[in-house]
Amino acid sequence: MVMPPSNPNFPKNLQIHPSNPRSSRYTNANQDLDEEKFGPEAQELAIRKYGIAGRVWEAAYAMTLYIQPPGNLAFDPPMIDASRHADRVVIIELGSGAGLVAFSIAKILKPGRDHLIVTDLPEVCPLLEDNLRSIKEEVEATIPEKDAVIIRPLSWGNQDDAAFIASQFFGQPNNDGRFGALTHIICSDLTGSGYCGPSILISYKIRSLSKETAFWSAFGLWFEFYPVLVKDNDEGDWQRFGANFDDTTFLFTAHRRPESWSWVVPTTDSDLLAGVGSKGTDTKKYDDTFENLLLMGVE
Repeated sequence: MVMPPSNPNFPKNLQIHPSNPRSSRYTNANQDLDEEKFGPEAQELAIRKYGIAGRVWEAAYAMTLYIQPPGNLAFDPPMIDASRHADRVVIIELGSGAGLVAFSIAKILKPGRDHLIVTDLPEVCPLLEDNLRSIKEEVEATIPEKDAVIIRPLSWGNQDDAAFIASQFFGQPNNDGRFGALTHIICSDLTGSGYCGPSILISYKIRSLSKETAFWSAFGLWFEFYPVLVKDNDEGDWQRFGANFDDTTFLFTAHRRPESWSWVVPTTDSDLLAGVGSKGTDTKKYDDTFENLLLMGVE
């Protein structure tokens, strides 16, 4: 495998293999996988060309099941609140990779009203264009404005990319293509009291707990987050979604803490992870929400 220079999708000694979508109790119910785009053979080819981004990571299967659940499963909270089913949905997915989650989201969009912005590094966007072309054409076939599914480059920490997307799509809806307010931010395997900003959905599989805990400690200072619950109507009891997976997997829903909008966000990752700036002070601090979930096995 040739490793392009300075490409985060090709870290040193990269050795990964295609994933198996049917590796747990609940993902076995996912029968809607497009093998040609997301199956093992497609992943193998994509990994050679796009590295890490070419693999479908396990947490993506959990997220797709949440987005398009089979009839026997109920989620709390559901992705789309039934009481707001008539409202416009505007979703941005971060680090979309091969595009499996975006493919599932596109299927629940209402053409002419809802919008999905799919993002990843510039060099990964061609993979997304290939894998999402058919569903994009299907969703947009009956509408005059071809903007239901949009693919854009967005690199982590790149303010120019973020500012461009914000200026192009968000703000008061009008004739220049803006969509209004963002309603959902989707993050799959990447490690926004009262409604405050978009709903943030994060699917996460534990890989290196000692390294990943610092993220959740800092995240909880700025965001309130809770595990999504699931109930199998054939069996009855509510439990944490992912509790029965082969590997420890979580699906969280989160919102920005209202008071945090007045806090100064630190300029370095080390300060951010240390809690600097949260609660309006420069002292180091942490949040124990994730730690308590692990210790208590809480639903």
